Parts: sequence; C-alpha cells; structure tokens
Amino acid sequence: MKAKLLKIIMNIWPPFNGAGIKVKYIAKDFKEVIVMMKLKWFNRNYVGTHYGGSLYSMIDPFYMLMLLNNFGEDYIVWDKSAEIDFIAPGKGTVKARFILTDEKIEKIKSETVKCDKYIAELPININDKNGEIVAKAKKFVYIRLKKRVCIT
Repeated sequence: MKAKLLKIIMNIWPPFNGAGIKVKYIAKDFKEVIVMMKLKWFNRNYVGTHYGGSLYSMIDPFYMLMLLNNFGEDYIVWDKSAEIDFIAPGKGTVKARFILTDEKIEKIKSETVKCDKYIAELPININDKNGEIVAKAKKFVYIRLKKRVCIT
C-alpha cells in the first residue's frame, strides 16, 4: 500500500479518529512517520491531561507497519509487546516521530537470514509542543523470514 493512502486510512480509522490522533506524515519509503494528538475533552483523563491509553494508541501500530512495508511478503512481522513510561503530564498537543534507519533494517536482515526469529527493540518518545518528553516507550516487534525463502 502506498504511504499516502495509508495516511488517509489511518486518519479515518475509528480508533485513531475517536481518540483525536492524526497521522501527519508517512515517508514514501516508510522509514519515517509523524503522529500528533491534540488535547481534547474526549481524550483527557480525570486530572485534565492526556489519557495514557490514547498516548499508547498513538504509537501502537507504526513500527510494525513501517517494517512490513520495508521487508515485504517474504517476512513475518508482528507486534510482540510494548512498554511505556509516563514521564510528565501530557498537556496540549503531543507528537511522536518514528525513524527506521537503513542500519536497523540491515541488522534485522542479518539476524533473520537463516530463518531465526528476531525481536527488534524500537524506542519512541512522545514529546509536547516544546519538545519535552511526555512518555518514553519501546515497541518489541517479532520478525522472521518465511520458511520458503530461508538460507540454510
């Protein structure tokens, strides 16, 4: 799927749209994604800051989607787990920027060339409008070559 079409789909997808999450940018090569979320009445928690579930939702699918689009049909790519550490109250607009480097892609390919599974640990920060960190997260993504293309 093309990046432009995926951006449109993600922005109308009910879990994102309902939480006020907006995909601002997806690079054509799927190596960079920018996601933002404004603080609204419907995504606030009891104390008036960003609801933690919405903060996590805004980062949930992107590394998996980026890897799927960079690795293609010869690979199995699944979200395995995640962790998030809430650093400061999220007030106003928050932003997450995902970067997938060529070095990371080559590392994953080298780890999976013999059909070994590899769990990629991919960090992501959520920042406020001043660049201050609101939350630090890690996504753990399972990647493996499909059996039919393995080098033995």
